[in-house]
Amino acid sequence: MEQPKPLLILGGSGQAGSGAAALLRRWHPELPLTIAGRDIGRARRVAEELGGATAVTVDLRRRDLGLPAGRDHSAVVATLWDDRLNGLHYAQDHGLPYLSISSGLVEIAPEVVAGARRASASPVLVASHFCAGAVVLAALASAREFHRVDAVRIGAVLDESDTGGPAGTADLERWATATTAGAVRRDGVFTWVDGPDAEADVPCADGVILPGRSVAVLDVPSLALATGAPDVRFDMAVGQSAGRRRGESPSVEIRIDLEGVDPEGVRIGTSRYLVHPEGQRPLTALGIALGVERQLGLRGEVVPPGIHTPETLIEPAYAAERMAEIGAAFVDAPRA
Repeated sequence: MEQPKPLLILGGSGQAGSGAAALLRRWHPELPLTIAGRDIGRARRVAEELGGATAVTVDLRRRDLGLPAGRDHSAVVATLWDDRLNGLHYAQDHGLPYLSISSGLVEIAPEVVAGARRASASPVLVASHFCAGAVVLAALASAREFHRVDAVRIGAVLDESDTGGPAGTADLERWATATTAGAVRRDGVFTWVDGPDAEADVPCADGVILPGRSVAVLDVPSLALATGAPDVRFDMAVGQSAGRRRGESPSVEIRIDLEGVDPEGVRIGTSRYLVHPEGQRPLTALGIALGVERQLGLRGEVVPPGIHTPETLIEPAYAAERMAEIGAAFVDAPRA
């Protein structure tokens, strides 16, 4: 039997990368991992903790990433911003699956164009959604009760002390520089909102209301096109989470409101929170791990070359099961 090739995780010693690596190690102990980081000492520590892993440094300014010729990998995961797209180029040059989480809605154009120009080279999973697509999958799991979804509204509370480390903070700052407008679907039209139209109250799981606003995230088009809902909005508030108010770790709380009709044609609505007591990191790591598992054919059929998003590859019910395994919970919320 052929020895499996290692998965190359760019930024593998960071919060999202190391968390995803730990999940993959638990799910698939036979999968070798290569932890790539700027700090070789930190990368080695992560690799040693995982077992069956190696550590390397890479140069994202180089198309070959500064890796020795002849080094083989099974896929490339960019858990940091691949600003020169050299992680993607490396994957395409070697015919490998590629996954990224840091481009965001306002920055995906170069990545999508690069993927489309060599569409037959690699499967490219664009997972720059909130929590790497976990929230989209959670919403779609709830939408199974509906025959038709008319409206989706997401309200995410991100603790101000839980922005995801230096890489996550840099992403948020970059996106804020690109646009202050939010992206919504309204009456079937994708549009931008700013000013008062972008403002929103976001309820925490404990009932506290935080001021928030619509944000430009890939979750909006993913949910709109997956459900067919003509009205989709994603609001975010950054502040003190319910967990920290209790004197515990910063939590993440995502309220998912759906409206539509059931299979009998009766109008229904559901409101649930997706909550994790340890914040956004576990859900982001899960989103990455689910994408890698699928791209490597460790679950499901082989993913064909082309551009993909999480909801086009990952079964929502399976994702919800994995969420429960890592300590996330779905909690019914009072209807407004």
